Amino acid sequence: MRKRSITIHGHQSSISLEDEFWQELAAIAEARGLSLNALVTEIDKVRTSPRGDGANLSSTLRVYVLKQVKRKISRD
Repeated sequence: MRKRSITIHGHQSSISLEDEFWQELAAIAEARGLSLNALVTEIDKVRTSPRGDGANLSSTLRVYVLKQVKRKISRD
């Protein structure tokens, strides 16, 4: 488990995730041409929007990674 400080909407936030999730988030961000902060901010916007579930951010990031990996597997 690794805790990192991420800037979201101009505010510092600490997020704890397993290294494997940080690595996959970094790979997704790179593939999309985004910084890790930008990707996390984008995911957070959906989480806190009326259509989001409002779950805690660490859980939301894990689910996002899982969905991206499943999507990639289904395309292959």
